[in-house]
Amino acid sequence: MAKNVRCVTRRTYDQGVDYGHPLEFGTFVTPVNDPPRAAVARAQLSEQLGFDLVTFQDHPYQPAFLDTWTLLSWVAAQTETIRLAGNVLNVPMRPAPVLARAAASLDLLSGGRLALGLGAGAFWDAMVAMGFPRRTPGESVEQLGEAIDVIRELWNEAERAQLRHEGTYYHLAGAKRGPAPEHEVPIWVGGYKPRMLRLVGTKADGWLPSLSYLKPGDLARGNELIDEAARAAGRDVREVRRLLNVGGAGRSPSEWIDELVPLAVEDGVATFILGTDDPQEMQRFAAEVIPAVREAVARERARAGVTTGPVRSAAVLAQRRDDIDYDGLPPSLTAIEPGDYGYAKVRSTYMRGGSPGLVIQPRDAGQVAEAIAFARDQAVPLAVRSGGHGISGRSTNDGGIVIDLSAMREITVVSAEHRLVRVEAGARWKDVAAVLAPHGWALSSGDYGGVGVGGLATAGGIGWLAREHGLTIDHVRAAEMVLADGSRVRVSDDENPELFWAVRGAGANFGIVTAFEFEVDEIGDVGFGQFVYDASDAAGLLRAWGAAMEAAPRDVTTNLIMGPPRRGQSLAQVYGVVDAVSPETIIERFTPIARIAPLLDQQVQLVPYAGVMNVPDATHEGQGEPVARSGLIDHLTPEFCEAVADLLASGTVYFFQVRSVGGAVADVPEEATAYSHRSANFSVVAFGSSKDKLDEKWAAMGSHFRGLYLSFETDRSPERVHEAWPEKTLGRLRALKRQYDPDNVFRDNFNIDPVG
Repeated sequence: MAKNVRCVTRRTYDQGVDYGHPLEFGTFVTPVNDPPRAAVARAQLSEQLGFDLVTFQDHPYQPAFLDTWTLLSWVAAQTETIRLAGNVLNVPMRPAPVLARAAASLDLLSGGRLALGLGAGAFWDAMVAMGFPRRTPGESVEQLGEAIDVIRELWNEAERAQLRHEGTYYHLAGAKRGPAPEHEVPIWVGGYKPRMLRLVGTKADGWLPSLSYLKPGDLARGNELIDEAARAAGRDVREVRRLLNVGGAGRSPSEWIDELVPLAVEDGVATFILGTDDPQEMQRFAAEVIPAVREAVARERARAGVTTGPVRSAAVLAQRRDDIDYDGLPPSLTAIEPGDYGYAKVRSTYMRGGSPGLVIQPRDAGQVAEAIAFARDQAVPLAVRSGGHGISGRSTNDGGIVIDLSAMREITVVSAEHRLVRVEAGARWKDVAAVLAPHGWALSSGDYGGVGVGGLATAGGIGWLAREHGLTIDHVRAAEMVLADGSRVRVSDDENPELFWAVRGAGANFGIVTAFEFEVDEIGDVGFGQFVYDASDAAGLLRAWGAAMEAAPRDVTTNLIMGPPRRGQSLAQVYGVVDAVSPETIIERFTPIARIAPLLDQQVQLVPYAGVMNVPDATHEGQGEPVARSGLIDHLTPEFCEAVADLLASGTVYFFQVRSVGGAVADVPEEATAYSHRSANFSVVAFGSSKDKLDEKWAAMGSHFRGLYLSFETDRSPERVHEAWPEKTLGRLRALKRQYDPDNVFRDNFNIDPVG
């Protein structure tokens, strides 16, 4: 198409108002129902021609037209990239609470492609004929303003309280919020009168008039009213995009160019929507008008020094933290600030509530290095997040920076012959399992598929296959890292071997691992069992389960969960995997487990390992700080089991779990990796609501433990570092810390202080 771009006569335009919005072009297609798919075909053509947007008018009382919302939904399913909008939707005939849910649903289903164009209604005789109450012009504007408020409040999932709204036109008595749209759906308003224009400036994200309804000077006067209202509302005038429906069949490309360029650089219009159903006119406009207008506007903006790009609202800017240089963030990095859309989804983790000042989401190792360099210059905490499920709670913070690897999720088979798989650190374990399953492979990787790869694969990885196949870190053959100074290295037995040793068990202290290379196992279907017991004799149950697991073949790995008595009844649950496809073998392995206490319920399935891991992702809406204590223990002795029973009876803990380890985990020499205490047969974790009470009880049980698993420990006391690693191992780690992170950049985790 480039060769069809028309040469534009270089002229100088008057210095008007240019809000610096990137130029966009759309189509305004008539939603005719004769034939029904004609409008769909025009939308698909718009996408093929490279238009940014396709829109449809909304007249629900017009039988000659398809219903616009139904048409938008169908077009979304028949296209892939083009954005969609009503131009504009008739608010009096579409109840705002229902429209909010419909819009959010369509945005989610379309992958974030919806814009919400709204209007106050017109052709009242036809609307009244369909049973809708007649509104005065003033009432119409009031209803539209109230509708915008209701829609945005229903989208606000971050606010947990149900929505109660007692307005003039809408009455909500405890409506549940959500779903939130996929992206921040812009609300554009079509209107011309001063009252409507002030509403645009106060509440809307865009003004959408039609050129055919405007007289000379109306655009300038409309901009003035909108800008005045925006400033009065404490908004940046650039928060309001200026859109314009344009028509005029039979114009030459040069006529179009001569009209549109001044509208952009003198009147601030950034989105031009072509009203036509003529495929040839659409093609000619896309091939000859759009490129020329873009070129001319870019040239004029360069001459005038107009800055272009996204604009953060005044409300968002007001929530910035003083200790972060937001303007110094490299423009190549994607980041979410407090107040940005989507912040509620990244501020917290599954276990902990957070309020970071900035969440950076790099897409590759180079951007990780940029993010680290930026974070080093800020005097705030730094957290690194892969999946955000972490019990330790250290992948978010208050007022600091989070480097969130969730955009780095690629999984690639490097060598089928050697079962080598490269996995980026932001992937989830259920995604890894799904990729490995068709090959008949699996990798022991925790007990929940929503956990991120990075955190678990640098700390240990006590998973469903641990007793037979070892820890997740025992399968790491290489890793790609970004160090504190921004350098990128590969670590393996042959490349930076000392750092490779440290990464497997203490990796969070030395840099950010961006990808791992795993040697995975040949594993087909497995037996997955779930058992529920009467735990009235908590100590006896725990002791019996421990003995059964120590006696069990290595192809059995189970976890035991207990809690305090509730309503006079004590229950326990055991979940586990048998790496076997024979039902007889699976039953034989689980039978001793089923007999540890009175059995209330059970379920045993033969499923792919990927099926065990494929559980829905938990919502990352943690509140407060998790309080958890961890310990590794060789045997569940009678004394330890009695102490656990007392702990449960005290009400200090609300969740107590023991994971079976041992077996293949202990086969790896103690000094082979930084992960320590491999001879322990069990990993214990307890959650409580009071740190002081849990610490007191845990200290009394300390003599039973020989170490701890750092991913399950929330206590940041220096003593915990000495429990996690023996002194010899800790000394070796400190020496490496001084070499690779002497300034202790990665300190806001289970920190190894380089100076001790």
